[in-house]
Amino acid sequence: MLPTRSTHSSSSARKGGARTAGSPRPPSARRRREILHAYLFLLPGFALFALTILYPIVRAFQISLFHWAIVPGTASTFLGLQNYAHALHDPIFWRALANSGFYMAITVPSQIVLGLLAAVMLDARMPARAIFRTLYYLPVVTSWVVVSLVFRYLFITEGGLVNWILHDTLHLVPTNINWLGARWSAMVALGILGTWKGVGWSMVVFLAALQGVPKALHEAAAVDGARAWDRFVAVSLPAIRPVVAFVTVLLVIGGFNVFISVYLMTGGGPVDQTQVLLSYMYRQAFSFLDFGYGSAISFLLTLIVFVISLAQMRLFRRPAGAS
Repeated sequence: MLPTRSTHSSSSARKGGARTAGSPRPPSARRRREILHAYLFLLPGFALFALTILYPIVRAFQISLFHWAIVPGTASTFLGLQNYAHALHDPIFWRALANSGFYMAITVPSQIVLGLLAAVMLDARMPARAIFRTLYYLPVVTSWVVVSLVFRYLFITEGGLVNWILHDTLHLVPTNINWLGARWSAMVALGILGTWKGVGWSMVVFLAALQGVPKALHEAAAVDGARAWDRFVAVSLPAIRPVVAFVTVLLVIGGFNVFISVYLMTGGGPVDQTQVLLSYMYRQAFSFLDFGYGSAISFLLTLIVFVISLAQMRLFRRPAGAS
């Protein structure tokens, strides 16, 4: 009988062992407490995020479906998607979108190129590097309001510094240029401001990435006879490619969100010629009190930025040299 009991016990043990190995083991009480504590630590931050971000987004989308009445006690008229259809047939909306794209096309490549150039120079051994880093980064921490007003006075037609240099000093133009009185010249002035203010941020990010590239790779390339430019293209640039992608995505998002400089330098004029999406949204919502249409413009802007960001991330996710 003893062998029979032993055989039965070992058979049961094998069956129990097979069930344990084939099914996930339930978390222990200690593991469950750790998971609970982690969620409890995340809860205050998520509650704040939901209160300040998610709820306003849902509320704004709700407003975009109505002709919103701001007078207390007045019923709002439900319009469905009419505000979105209005935007798609609004010529000023398309002009504002083109202006936002033009601003982005000026500021994003220039900030990447100039920021990378400054980072490469400051990554090399040179005296007073800390001073130059501070000077390059100083515009980033300067108030948008202050620099927008300064650039407005720089580009005014009569008495502006830019016209004084071009017309009165260098005699490159026959008359003073009305920089802020025409669409494309005003957008160029806005692009110059955006580039000047953002180069320092790009420089700091690129500089941190370049300092993380192993020096041994540069030394090996130098031993093989590679010049400084060849080492940068073959060693540094591939190593910081994810950082370039990160900077590009954020700069594109920032380019589409330009507002303060447009509002203070041109006000969207003359005759809505320099409106961008955010300034046009602000005008509809807070000047004309059409909060439904303004909310619809904001959601269309969000959709545009989301699609472009996804396209950029897919593009940068491809291996270098892939078609």
